[in-house]
Amino acid sequence: MTSYTLRVLADHLNADVQGDDSVEISTVGTLDGAGKGQISFLANSKYRSQLETTAASAILMSPADAEGFKGNAIVLKDPYVGFARIAQFLDTTPKAAENIHPSAQIAASAMLGEDVAIGANAVIGENVVLGNNVQVGAGSVVGQDSVIGSNTLLWANVTVYHDVHLGQDCIVHSGTIIGSDGFGYANERGQWIKIPQTGGVRIGDRVEIGANTTIDRGAIDHTEIHDGVILDNQVQIAHNDIIGANTAIAGSTVVAGSVTIGKHCIIGGNCAISGHLSICDGVHVTGSTNITSVIREPGVYSSATVAMDNKLWRKNTVRFRQLDGLFQRVKLLEKNTK
Repeated sequence: MTSYTLRVLADHLNADVQGDDSVEISTVGTLDGAGKGQISFLANSKYRSQLETTAASAILMSPADAEGFKGNAIVLKDPYVGFARIAQFLDTTPKAAENIHPSAQIAASAMLGEDVAIGANAVIGENVVLGNNVQVGAGSVVGQDSVIGSNTLLWANVTVYHDVHLGQDCIVHSGTIIGSDGFGYANERGQWIKIPQTGGVRIGDRVEIGANTTIDRGAIDHTEIHDGVILDNQVQIAHNDIIGANTAIAGSTVVAGSVTIGKHCIIGGNCAISGHLSICDGVHVTGSTNITSVIREPGVYSSATVAMDNKLWRKNTVRFRQLDGLFQRVKLLEKNTK
């Protein structure tokens, strides 16, 4: 396992060292679980008491928290961001593929850049373009006329349908499906008539897509995921959605069709967003919230109720059903008292 001195790590962050800068670091760890050769971080002062017992060789910490600390530290403004960058620097995650496996099926018309790696039993379709340093994991499929940008990584068993464009430096986790048909049907006297989904999917640079997430292709125009978006596991993005740059969507959230979500939004887990509406830039939606109307102002939005005793919940449900009648009675009382 490769190790680096604290000085090398600090220089990587353009940060200062407090203590012995020759200490060797090989991995990251938590304050209460780290040991020799590991570096941890203190981003929340409520965990400061753990500094007294931690066995970590060094700590990433803010200047305020570093005052009076007698151990080894890298001192910087945002220790959590520093931790993320050090974790990347020390990352030992294996590649999704090495070289091109003999069992991979690659169409003669496909264009492969330099240092492309394709795993066992992967399938690369007609007229596919794979940029430099692309990794396609075992069992993955890249469909006809799709484009995968340089340095993008598809883990095992990812399915990319036809006419899907992924940008550079993206990560797509296992089980994800990009470009499946949107839910488009017309009803003729009780019979569903399928509408072919002839749009594609366009995904920007530096996008990460979690495991078993589904992104539907557009019905006519494209579904769009812009630069820097992060999608958690088991997220559903329906046809013709547009997700703005640097927005984050947590697990099990469902976005119905033709929704536009702005830039720098945070959508919590298990949310449901109704179709054909828009959410402006800078919106934070807390977990389990149902969005059924347009959001035009930045801010924090919530709708879920907290867990409570079942008997109390049943009583409150009854009261909720009586709410309109109560409102009408209060309205009448106000009218009669004027």
